Amino acid sequence: MEQAASDIVFQSYGRCCNSEQFFVDFYGRFMGTSDEIRALFAETDMKQQRHLLRNGIMQLVLHARGMPDTKLRALGESHSRRGYGIRPQWYSLWLQALLDTIREHDPEFDSRVESSWREAIGPGIEVIRNAY
Repeated sequence: MEQAASDIVFQSYGRCCNSEQFFVDFYGRFMGTSDEIRALFAETDMKQQRHLLRNGIMQLVLHARGMPDTKLRALGESHSRRGYGIRPQWYSLWLQALLDTIREHDPEFDSRVESSWREAIGPGIEVIRNAY
């Protein structure tokens, strides 16, 4: 039986979460994409931010597994122009940084895992992005 994308992602994320370095590496990579993005985190408690990221990715995964989008809508509101002002075009940079970090940390990463991540969390990212 074909394994669902959300199951592949759930397992992949579990492997990544085995190391706190995953979240450190993600932010190093994401903040390296532009000075503008790096500036967003200038006054940020990164330990707390990594905790929020861990939870936020889990919300995307849970949404892919059938949970309602309530928490993603709240994330969208906090990240919108009325909140942190996270521009819609930055989500593609975020996703690419995430996938590159997963590639580095998930020993089972391959093209199937990557496409599963894109398929599973894409709709949730759109919920957040569309709140802008």
